[in-house]
Amino acid sequence: MGGVWTYAQDSGYESRQSLVGFTVEAADGAIGHVDRQQDQPGRQHLVVETGGWVFGKSVLIPASAVSSIDTEARTVTVTSTREEIKAAPRFTTDSETADDEYLSAVGEYYVSLRRPLAT
Repeated sequence: MGGVWTYAQDSGYESRQSLVGFTVEAADGAIGHVDRQQDQPGRQHLVVETGGWVFGKSVLIPASAVSSIDTEARTVTVTSTREEIKAAPRFTTDSETADDEYLSAVGEYYVSLRRPLAT
């Protein structure tokens, strides 16, 4: 799977770093906190507890959507907006974190959101 499931080199992520409990900030405001994370190579992602503003209360965010990590402020910033995260394929059970079909759908969704680079 790779790509979408890997942290960018400039995100500030360090191997095996725990982000559990960190606040997650979308491009337009806070969305919740990291409830758990998967650090398996090629499947790295965060499960974010949203506190109720999204149906289902949790969302799965691929590692490539993380733009920066501030360990002092305990904050993870993602490139997506709150609405984009809300519109992502719905996360309902932990078993989906190992479901290739679900992960492919999530990965394709986040790849489709990538902004074109400024020239």
